[in-house]
Amino acid sequence: MADDAWREEDGTAGATPSDIRLGTCHPTPSIEQHGIVGDLRTAALIDMWGTVGFLCWPRFDGPSVFACLLDPEAGRFDLAADLDEPVRLKQIYLPDTNVLVTRFLSEQAVVEVTDLMPLGGPQRLLRSARCVRGAARMRLRCAPRFDYARMDHAAEPCEGGVRFRPEGEAPALRLLSTVPLRIEGADAVAGFELREGEEATVLLDAPAGGEEALPCGLAGYGARCFEETVDYWRRWLGRSHYRGRSREIVHRSALALKLLTSAEHGSIVAAPTFGLPEALGGERNWDYRYTWVRDAAFTLYAFVRLGFTDEARAFMHWAQARMEEGDADGSLQIMYGLDGRSQLAEEELGHLRGYAGSAPVRVGNAAWDQLQLDSYGALMDAVYLSHKHAEPISHDGWQAVSRTVEWVCANWRRQDEGIWEFRGGRRHFLSSRLMCWVAVDRAVRMAHKSSLPGPLERWREVRDAIHRSIHADFWDEEMGAFVQAKGEKALDASCLLMPLTKFIAPTDPRWLSTLDAVGRELAKGELVQRYDVEASSDIDGLEGDEGSFTVCSFWHAECLARAGRIDEARLAFDKLLSYANHLGLYAEELGPAGDHLGNFPQALTHLALISAAVAIDRAEG
Repeated sequence: MADDAWREEDGTAGATPSDIRLGTCHPTPSIEQHGIVGDLRTAALIDMWGTVGFLCWPRFDGPSVFACLLDPEAGRFDLAADLDEPVRLKQIYLPDTNVLVTRFLSEQAVVEVTDLMPLGGPQRLLRSARCVRGAARMRLRCAPRFDYARMDHAAEPCEGGVRFRPEGEAPALRLLSTVPLRIEGADAVAGFELREGEEATVLLDAPAGGEEALPCGLAGYGARCFEETVDYWRRWLGRSHYRGRSREIVHRSALALKLLTSAEHGSIVAAPTFGLPEALGGERNWDYRYTWVRDAAFTLYAFVRLGFTDEARAFMHWAQARMEEGDADGSLQIMYGLDGRSQLAEEELGHLRGYAGSAPVRVGNAAWDQLQLDSYGALMDAVYLSHKHAEPISHDGWQAVSRTVEWVCANWRRQDEGIWEFRGGRRHFLSSRLMCWVAVDRAVRMAHKSSLPGPLERWREVRDAIHRSIHADFWDEEMGAFVQAKGEKALDASCLLMPLTKFIAPTDPRWLSTLDAVGRELAKGELVQRYDVEASSDIDGLEGDEGSFTVCSFWHAECLARAGRIDEARLAFDKLLSYANHLGLYAEELGPAGDHLGNFPQALTHLALISAAVAIDRAEG
């Protein structure tokens, strides 16, 4: 089919039955061999072998119950066919939905495992296996490991299935099944046969009050949930205004971004995972299950571009609450918990081996108390867009915004850790200075166009002073480029935001020279590094290297389009699309062989893809 949502990728074509035998020789999947399902509260990663390898419960930032992606002993939920001959594995989304289908194909049988999480109501993961042709043996193992695999639990029979009761106060999980389950140690397992047309359904939930019987039996409930979930996603995506050339991949990115939003709070996580490495065997293993003001604000931009204004309104209500409850001086943190909590202490989970041996595995994020001035610009750009396209700002909201802008006016000259959260000490970073300009510029625009009260003349003076500072302090005549930090010689791909934020014309000679420098120094074909780790080693502050930063690659393609280099932009963009996984999803970075690295899927990458697609469509007329 032409729809990219139905693109299929082989997984171990010609594999022997032992390659997929659960609990024995199940292969270690790569990051990109996963799909994602979610319910706007949390999300599950499911690999091409039918294993839920990552799930935090009950929220994105709650403790994991399945995390074999990070350690084989950290919990898994297998549901797969066990065939006596070579098998091909394929994985697809039902078009225009976040309903995932994993397919096992052989001469003997074709089996489909469908995964979804219902929207609204009790929180549940629903899995069903159906034999499309022939007959197949099926194997199931549900092996939760509570609290990041630090807490023991007992498995005990309950009506219709098995209950997993952890120590302490953690909520119990319940597994219901239409096929008989048995208990092995602390796991629930089953072996059963499906003939053509037969189906088995299992459901994982955490009933709060007793057993909570399902309204129409598990099989009937599963069929109803399937219809309602498919309908929800198709109705949501039907609101999109995008009609461009890249419809399938843009809409897949939109669906991925929606999965990262919190229906309860309006906040947006940077990614649903923690601990996935930016370089194999290295220490760059962070927890992205929180709301970065910058990343979420950029996501709002992507939603607005596509016409999803409800998400913009919800995030702005969350952001306004952070501004109103923050310090009286108008300052903000760079990141918060989904519910707005401010303390995100970082700890290492030394008992987990890490993905491909990449340790330490961290939860929490020590960057929460860093100073990153660029966050203010991203937030103000989001406020401006929301005010213009989604919901006019309220009086109280404008008062909170004005305090924040006043703080930026008083602090834009400070050193900070920068957009990439450097751990090598504070500097005067170009990206921070640029986004301070954006913060004040958007406030000036709003006050002028909407007759909002504020010290407009003083704000204009500060905006212009920042503009002059960038050209005086960050332009290197010898290099013919804007540099990463004041007094440094290194380049940084965050400079690509300069024309995207309308700071500089996309055809300005200084910018065109900088764009060429980025192409020479940071780009390897269509892939762009965020900075040269070796050249910026004293700023970076960490050991080891990293992959190409995918968001920077899409920024670069968009900048080429805006500069009028349309053929180059289209070629770079189309090549970047080839790095998506079989479902159209992206992790944070790409390794030398195009392998996915970092947390997955990452909001920043998908929103940059959307922005680049729209810009290239416009440039092509």
